[in-house]
Amino acid sequence: MSKFDEKVALYKKFMDDRDIRSNTDLLTAVTKGLGPSIYKNDAETVSGSDPKELETVKKNFLMKKLGLADGPELDKAIEEVMERIGKSERNKYRAVVYYMLVKKFDKESVYGM
Repeated sequence: MSKFDEKVALYKKFMDDRDIRSNTDLLTAVTKGLGPSIYKNDAETVSGSDPKELETVKKNFLMKKLGLADGPELDKAIEEVMERIGKSERNKYRAVVYYMLVKKFDKESVYGM
């Protein structure tokens, strides 16, 4: 199993352990879109308590990558994802957060799904 496949398997297990349904093909595509950042401990996770980090998720992912317009619904969606994963969970994997946001906004088409 390649290092990439190991990461996807890790994210899938993380989601399964929290009863978060997932589509492996979409999870793989989202993970691939993150590039080498998934191999760096700091970049691999999202700090749910850091406003600057959450703003980066909103601007760089939701607005830039998914093409969504800025508005309170973006902040609300990020907050919901953080709640669903669990506020006390230290490892909020970026691939899982992004996957959940893609599903929330029905933007699977961005990844060819």
